[in-house]
Amino acid sequence: MTRQIAFLDLPAQQARLKGSIQKRVDAVMAHCRFVLGPEVQELEQRLAEFGGAKHAIGVSSGTDALLMVLMGEEIGPGDAVFLPAFTYTATAEVVLLLGGTPVFVDVDPQTFQISLESLKERLEAVRQAGELEPRVVIGVDLFGQPAPWDELKAWTAQQDLTLVADCAQSFGATYHGRRLGHEAKATTLSFFPSKPLGGYGDGGAILTDDDDLAALYHSLRTHGEGRTRYEVERIGINGRLDTLQAAVLLAKLDVFGDELKRRDAIASAYDAAMPEGIVPPVRVANSESAWAIYTILLSDAGKRDSLQAFLKDAGVPTAIYYPKPLHRQPAYAPHHDGASLPVAEGLGARVLALPIHPELTDDDVSYIIAALNRWAGEQA
Repeated sequence: MTRQIAFLDLPAQQARLKGSIQKRVDAVMAHCRFVLGPEVQELEQRLAEFGGAKHAIGVSSGTDALLMVLMGEEIGPGDAVFLPAFTYTATAEVVLLLGGTPVFVDVDPQTFQISLESLKERLEAVRQAGELEPRVVIGVDLFGQPAPWDELKAWTAQQDLTLVADCAQSFGATYHGRRLGHEAKATTLSFFPSKPLGGYGDGGAILTDDDDLAALYHSLRTHGEGRTRYEVERIGINGRLDTLQAAVLLAKLDVFGDELKRRDAIASAYDAAMPEGIVPPVRVANSESAWAIYTILLSDAGKRDSLQAFLKDAGVPTAIYYPKPLHRQPAYAPHHDGASLPVAEGLGARVLALPIHPELTDDDVSYIIAALNRWAGEQA
């Protein structure tokens, strides 16, 4: 019998956590401190502890987190910011919003994380052209797995480049046994509803171990204010995290560890039963993924499209992250130097994301696996 599987089941999660979420929200409605209320400070403390960082600054979105970090680095015209071509648009758009130039880098063909080899080539090309000053590298923990942080840290230090971590999809993941959160000068988080730790609207945070940077980000998120509200020390933005979102996130953070374990169990079940002809995600060594997205790889676009249509008919939703690399998007193509990035350019036709969220039952997972195997059997 065909059943309908949810790609992301927020109603079911909300029903499961309704009591704790309602209690948190009721507390905010009672004190009415809707902007930077006490829940924001509580959440910041817990985020810092969870991520192993000294400071956490709650902000309005993961995009604004990236924007404020680059504002703190004074990125502007003539500055080059290196970032993977195979990721979400937010990582690149903030560079252009500040007048800088995104330099797109290819990704590893197995893990899809930023390629250090390509990064070295792209830096050399920028230096040879002599038109931009290399300033920042943004590593993105794509789909929940960590970027190659040890290699990135060593290399960026040698090249005198600032390293920033875009951890929007990977909060909760581990790298060499430690939680992601302080692999770079600053780490940005997103609490968009689809993220492993997601709110009921937009939200984000910045993690850092640097006291001065923490003070700077606090200022930037509140219009650049100084010691008092009406002392404006710098140009900032309205980038504060709403208290109601902090309240929801606090309730979700209570069960976050269990949800991460459930995501990992689903990923392991998929791995163990993946039929021939479908490549499961390749694990980054010495890490545990947060499994924001479970992306399989097909041999070509025809196979991918065939599987996606088959699963849709079986009631199994899927998604494509991402159909086109950033340097080929209309908004970014004029800013790209024309370099070929073959891995990023080929992945969009072959990737397919399966449902992976804590509300999937064992029966749901078995149903999805059975559908994958039926399709593979038809291809044999």
